[in-house]
Amino acid sequence: MTTSSNGISLIEQFEGFRAQMYKDAVGLPTIGYGTLIQSPSQQWLLTATITQAQATDLLKQHLPGVESAIDNMVEFELTQNQFDALVSFCYNLGTNSLLNSTLLKKLNVNPSDETIRDEFMKWVHAGGKVLQGLVDRRTAEADLYFQ
Repeated sequence: MTTSSNGISLIEQFEGFRAQMYKDAVGLPTIGYGTLIQSPSQQWLLTATITQAQATDLLKQHLPGVESAIDNMVEFELTQNQFDALVSFCYNLGTNSLLNSTLLKKLNVNPSDETIRDEFMKWVHAGGKVLQGLVDRRTAEADLYFQ
């Protein structure tokens, strides 16, 4: 599956746009719509000023890896909304967070299990603190998952 425009909009909404490098909630260099600056080929982004279109392109370049990881982890066919919610979750937290989660275990048993909503809400901490932005994001992801 691929992320829909609704899924991309959800990510953009919660990541917010930043034209220049900033440190995320745990201190990692980030730009655009939450794109981590990790590879040597991205070092130019540390001092760049980018447009929203460039930020969306960076986000979209990152999505195939996230989408593939979700496809490999999930044992049931997902709806587009379920998939988009999981992409947003993984874009924010990394695919290893989903891989090692009770959320994944529960959805692989029964993707309609209402307690999956509670599993989204366990992921609202950064730097050891509950962040309201993460509470809002997990709520939106869970709501989208169950639409």
